[in-house]
Amino acid sequence: MREISFWLLTGEYGGEFCKLVLPNSRTRRLAEAIQVLREDFSRPIRIEQLASVARMSPSSFHAHFKMLTSMTPLQYQKQLRLLEARRLMAAGDINVAGAAYQVGYESASQFSREYARMFGMSPKRDVVDLKSLALGSPV
Repeated sequence: MREISFWLLTGEYGGEFCKLVLPNSRTRRLAEAIQVLREDFSRPIRIEQLASVARMSPSSFHAHFKMLTSMTPLQYQKQLRLLEARRLMAAGDINVAGAAYQVGYESASQFSREYARMFGMSPKRDVVDLKSLALGSPV
């Protein structure tokens, strides 16, 4: 374990790794806000709330969040929602509308549009393909 820690800290990204574990670093505070978002992605978010968790102003939080994740907080939330909906539909018998509402969408049609934009096909088609792949049969 010591050797792994040594290599992590002295490697190319050692400085970034330190920022994640230092209690009051900006990266650590952003990670705390991201964790809040991950735990409650199905509810509407308020940037002010996440900024407060990160102990930053809303504008500073937005800029640093985007620098760290390459996405805005809203885009990040959307990605979390769509990935979870995809997992729910592929793993069970939940339909598109049910998955949409479960992950926080108020409109199944808006969900379907955003899903197709992210995954390149409709939710129904994607789930059929995913289930076929899981069963080992060609699509």
